[in-house]
Amino acid sequence: METRIEIKLTDITGERVDAIVNAANTSLLGGGGVDGAIHQAAGPELLEECRLMHGCPTGGAKLTRGYRLFAKYVIHTVGPVWQGGKHNEDELLADCYRNCLKLAQEHGIKTVAFPCISTGVYRFPIERAAAIALKTIDENLAGSGVEKVVFVCFDEVNHRAYLDRV
Repeated sequence: METRIEIKLTDITGERVDAIVNAANTSLLGGGGVDGAIHQAAGPELLEECRLMHGCPTGGAKLTRGYRLFAKYVIHTVGPVWQGGKHNEDELLADCYRNCLKLAQEHGIKTVAFPCISTGVYRFPIERAAAIALKTIDENLAGSGVEKVVFVCFDEVNHRAYLDRV
C-alpha cells in the first residue's frame, strides 16, 4: 500500500488518526501552544500518565494513551530550541520524526498526525523545519508500517512552508 502524506491547516486535536504527535517540553507536563491544546483536549488523565514518564530528552519520543482525543495514542516528542543552528538543532529535529515513526512501528500505529515541531516558541526557522520534517519522514517511512502521515499546521505561515516543499 502506498503511504499518503497530507498537509492541513487545522487543529491537531480534532484529527481522526491512530496517533497525534505532541510538540512537548522535556517535562512532558504540558505547556503552551500545541502541547497545551493537546493536554486540554485529552483531559487530566494525560497529565497523570505523563507524570509517570519522568520527562523526555530533546529528540526523544514517548507514547501515552489519547484519553478524550479521537486519537488512541499521543506520541510526545521534544523538539530543539533554536540557538542559531550551531547546537545540532537540525539533527535533533530529525530525531523527533525518526523516533516518532519508530514508536508508531513498535505499536502498530498506521496513521499519524504531526504538528510543526519547534516552530513556535522554540523559534526554529519555519522553512528549515518544514524541509527537515518532510525529508526525514520521506527517508524513514518505508518499512515503518505507517500508511498515512498528516502534517497539521497551526497557522498559514507554517502551512505555506510545508506546501512549498512538496
